[in-house]
Amino acid sequence: MPTIEISYEGQLRTQAVHLQSKSPLITDAPTDNQGKGESFSPTDLVATGLGSCMLTIMGIVADRHGWDLSAAKVSVNKVMAADPVRRIARLEVELRIPGDFDDKARAALEKAALNCPVHATLGATVEMPVTFHWD
Repeated sequence: MPTIEISYEGQLRTQAVHLQSKSPLITDAPTDNQGKGESFSPTDLVATGLGSCMLTIMGIVADRHGWDLSAAKVSVNKVMAADPVRRIARLEVELRIPGDFDDKARAALEKAALNCPVHATLGATVEMPVTFHWD
């Protein structure tokens, strides 16, 4: 059974529906690839998936230990390549984690982020430098 259904809406736009929640999502091709850029592009969603996955897995570890990650943020800069084919070449990740975390907590949270399923999936094909800022 599929978890997501996607339909082509025309003009390089798709609509995806997450079947369990019925939540919709629109994608548009980016302006540098013949699109309008009016929503996330499919490759933007890959970058979004990476950042969201890292924070989610960190959140699981934080909840287990009673650590507060509610103000944590991640930014992901997507760098595309065109040769030999158009693809994501690099996803530059910066995590900002405010709060008072000791070295043991920081190590556990960093390990969690770097072992999220999306990072593990993309690791062999996409450069992913990750910077942690502990504020």
